[in-house]
Amino acid sequence: MAAVPAAVGVLPAGSPLNDTAALPFELDAGPHTPLGMPPALFLRDYWQKRPLLIRNAFPGLESPLQPEDLAGLACEEAALSRLIRHDRNRDAWQVQTGPFDEALFPGLGDRDWTLLVQDVDKWDADVAALLPHFAFLPRWRIDDVMVSFAATGGSVGAHVDQYDVFLLQGQGRRRWQIDASQALGRGVPPQAFRDDVELKLLREFTSTHDWVLGPGDMLYLPPMVPHHGVAEDPCLTFSVGMRAPSVAELIGDYVDALAADIDESRRYHDATLAVPADPNEIDAGAMARVAEALAVLRTEDPDALGEWFGRFITSYRNAHQPMPADTVPPRIELEWQMSEGGAVLHRNPFSRVAWRRTADGARLFVSGSALQVPAADAPVIAAADTLAGEAYAALSPGGRDAVNALIELGHYQLALPDDA
Repeated sequence: MAAVPAAVGVLPAGSPLNDTAALPFELDAGPHTPLGMPPALFLRDYWQKRPLLIRNAFPGLESPLQPEDLAGLACEEAALSRLIRHDRNRDAWQVQTGPFDEALFPGLGDRDWTLLVQDVDKWDADVAALLPHFAFLPRWRIDDVMVSFAATGGSVGAHVDQYDVFLLQGQGRRRWQIDASQALGRGVPPQAFRDDVELKLLREFTSTHDWVLGPGDMLYLPPMVPHHGVAEDPCLTFSVGMRAPSVAELIGDYVDALAADIDESRRYHDATLAVPADPNEIDAGAMARVAEALAVLRTEDPDALGEWFGRFITSYRNAHQPMPADTVPPRIELEWQMSEGGAVLHRNPFSRVAWRRTADGARLFVSGSALQVPAADAPVIAAADTLAGEAYAALSPGGRDAVNALIELGHYQLALPDDA
């Protein structure tokens, strides 16, 4: 089946959400980089609803990473990497996980393989510099920047992702085919997986749109949109993926957190028990008492629920947990170094931070830990990848207390001017 040509145009300012005919699948970013429209329109009309190809989302983009840098990172023990090779003749797929020996790469050939590395934004500051462009989304929703290098013909096969993703082309050209049947009102496309490969590849895939992306072009895909990318020539692609825990994960973690705090003396009870008609029956009265016992799962306390969720989401899918510092300088020495010695605090790239306003201030969540901080300090600390002397001094005493606690937990490290 031939691919349907993509509509190209400018998004009408007043496009209603259900007027799908008025919404293009492709547009040029123009002045509204990187989305091609004001963020509010994108969130209203496209986010989790409809794919969108944005030409020139990052005009004149120079890749913040080179293929050899990615290969070097894939050789590191702490990096999460995969190598995927495709045998076209047999349609067979081979998956290897890193770390890799650098001697492997010269022998891979010039076709049909892809190297993928997760969390590259944690390892490379230039890659991390892409993330502020996505500040129209809650930062705690963004998971990582995965980078893939594909030799000509390289691919990971036709698949779906269970989360939103922005696919930014950094170098070379990649052909993307997508099945936008659901957005076109044609129903949900087939999503059964092949059972002959360890990758979750689609058994059936028919594209509705077929595009070739060059450097600076970006494709947005909502969850569960089938897609297939193949390198037209050696290319780098930067994938900005979201954190989207399943309901099962949310329930499982929440129940574990509740169970850890529930008093063992709280038990199933039946003080209103009547003589049963059949002693072997689990009757309606028993089930009502079970439901009453499980009512603890429903909370009317937003602070209790927020406390759990803040801890959960800042630790969810975190590849590495910062370790407590071996030695911490006395606070008076640290503050002198920052105010007089030009020292700077650098946050660990793997430290995930979010905050939540509460009745008595704010809760600051960092990689599963929670700290009480003044409401004015919470957004400052949460946004601060680095803290220099003036910014630190501007915090309230409670805010500085929180920063020092984070230093002890390993989330900040003091860097002196001569450390460079």
